[in-house]
Amino acid sequence: MGVLSLRRFFSRALLWLIVKLLVLAVVLMAISLALGKIYQGWDDDPERGAVAVENGAFGEGYATPIYLDQGWSANDSLWYYNTTQGSALIPYDFFLALEQAESSEPFLSTQLIDKYRYLPQKPTFFNPDGLPVGFVKESYKGQDYVGFTCAACHTGQVNYQGTAMRIDGGPAMADMVGFLKDLERSMAAAAENSDKNHRFVTRVLELNNGYADSGEIQADLKRWARKIRLYNNINHSRVDYGYGRLDAFGRIYNRVLEYVISPAQLRDVLAGATNPDNPGQNLLTPAQVDKVMEGLGETIIGDLQFARVIDRLMSTKEGYPGLNVDALNQIKSLIFNEPNAPVSYPFLWDITHSDYVQWNGLANNAALGPLGRNTGEVIGVFAILDWTAQERGWSLSSLLTGQKGKSYQIKFTSSVDLVNLSRLESHLKSLTSPVWPSLDTGTNNPEQKKANALFGALPEWKIDWEKAHRGRQLYAEYCESCHHAIDRTDWNRIALANMSHLELAGTDRAMAENGVSYTGYSGNFKNTYQSESVGSLVIQERAPVVQTLTAVTTGEVTTAPDPDKWWPRRGLDWLYLLGKSLFDNQIKASVKSGDYWPDTTAKPYNSLLAYKARPLNGIWATAPYLHNGSVPSIYDLLLPVKRKDDPENGLYRPADFKVGGREFDPVKIGLRSEGYEGFNFRANQRGDFNSGHEYGTVHAPAINGTKQDALTDPQRWELVEYIKTL
Repeated sequence: MGVLSLRRFFSRALLWLIVKLLVLAVVLMAISLALGKIYQGWDDDPERGAVAVENGAFGEGYATPIYLDQGWSANDSLWYYNTTQGSALIPYDFFLALEQAESSEPFLSTQLIDKYRYLPQKPTFFNPDGLPVGFVKESYKGQDYVGFTCAACHTGQVNYQGTAMRIDGGPAMADMVGFLKDLERSMAAAAENSDKNHRFVTRVLELNNGYADSGEIQADLKRWARKIRLYNNINHSRVDYGYGRLDAFGRIYNRVLEYVISPAQLRDVLAGATNPDNPGQNLLTPAQVDKVMEGLGETIIGDLQFARVIDRLMSTKEGYPGLNVDALNQIKSLIFNEPNAPVSYPFLWDITHSDYVQWNGLANNAALGPLGRNTGEVIGVFAILDWTAQERGWSLSSLLTGQKGKSYQIKFTSSVDLVNLSRLESHLKSLTSPVWPSLDTGTNNPEQKKANALFGALPEWKIDWEKAHRGRQLYAEYCESCHHAIDRTDWNRIALANMSHLELAGTDRAMAENGVSYTGYSGNFKNTYQSESVGSLVIQERAPVVQTLTAVTTGEVTTAPDPDKWWPRRGLDWLYLLGKSLFDNQIKASVKSGDYWPDTTAKPYNSLLAYKARPLNGIWATAPYLHNGSVPSIYDLLLPVKRKDDPENGLYRPADFKVGGREFDPVKIGLRSEGYEGFNFRANQRGDFNSGHEYGTVHAPAINGTKQDALTDPQRWELVEYIKTL
């Protein structure tokens, strides 16, 4: 056999081997996916892990929650609650071992979880340690962490006289800010109090899950306590969120800026920062800048190095500046933006059927849009970002983020679980809105029938159909042009986002304005190009954070997922995600609907200065209302906001009410807003205003030059009655 023949033989053999390996890999992936689907149904606890709570926060004890018919079985709910998306808050063993700051009670106690309005659970197959809804074990690079899933912020509950109804996909009443501050205090106590520290270390060692000695535990305790303290410090806001709200965008923006800013840009910030008490004087001398920046490297900064920078800035040791809090906040304001626009957690039914999502319609839901949106969300809730700088080379992420010609490129290694994000998004397709519990829809669902029996016997829950029929006509006249009515169970439904610009909507402007106006240093994305609807934009050194976030999520999505997997599996997973996004997503790219300001070359994000109206099916279970949670009930939303010249004895929206309780008001459709020690919401500042959306009131805006008649009070109640039926 000649040399040429041998070459051909071995080439064919090699090609045949590669084909066989690829086929084997595809078969193994298909088997893995099939086994995963089977595994998904193994946890079918009939109570879905829910537990009764005695002596709960605000006096709200309740029996084991019941569920309504939302198209999900018990294992559908439990899989949603317990599927990781790549969030890593603190090491898993630390969460199990940690005590509360002021007592020896476990941090994971039912009372503390309920205090911050998360939902306690009992142990089940998927959740052997009984973590609350939406808290889950995440494994990344051989270590276990506790993290958040979608369900932590998007599972609701309403109570009525001791009966609790769990609402899958509903807005949580959670106080995440209070929870994280308490976590910071508890971790500090575990590190600093000798008795607590001894008990903590002993418990972690007894768990025997990755920590070999106390020295390793002590080092990690200090490290993770510093990370939580840093997060809380960066994201401090002068607007109190209270319960059921979070400035998620502001916090995602800050997390991105923390990792994107280059050491050179940070050095320039420190060198140029001026004394707030004496603007002509620099805060740091050149020598102090050098001392603070010492050993930070030349590329990626991130959590721990930023924490080190802050410690050095406040240090009074020789050579360091010893800044006070005001001076430190001055520097912080040059790097980050205050997350001062809290909004309610959106409900998730119909999200996969929506053309645009987020309160300001930022996210196009077509093609890879959901994957990018969810990646940004995981970055915001503590994904581990192991981003590193690599030498110039070719990669899809560097090409699509414009870094191809840079001296170094960001390699987007992280704990973000793209495969699970895609699976969770698909899982939500079958979730439907909850039906008013006394409403008999003819379903055979035993849980809905149980709710019908319980609430159908209560006069205050019965629907007055005569009033509801009159309310339907009012809805068509006053509401339906923005809030389209849809069939909640139609698989091919499209929940159309109808946008209204800020002047027309009239609601609090903070979230929409911050989303467009907030800027930050762009790091390695400086002088790269980004395509927008009006054309290509050059990302400048200090750029709108929405641009930098887009670049980051593009980099993450186009990087092969899950560094814990073998590289062929990672590549196949990425191809699976790409195909699934392009061919399994029924939403196609489309133009936004509504009356909004168009994007222009001078104002390329002008259309985002708007808020979204969506179908209102299930809206009864999502109080408080408006995007910033500033109105306690549907009835109150139909009232005008009081102006200075309005008579004192009129009916107006409450500007001061309590938030945090889950006790439901079936008459007004909302949550109780007085008579308990909840968070005192005051609609008296930007971020908290309860203005706008005054359609059907004496202050209604003119639409197409025509002003509608104001609703009478009986008409308001008729409209409320109809909304119960949606």
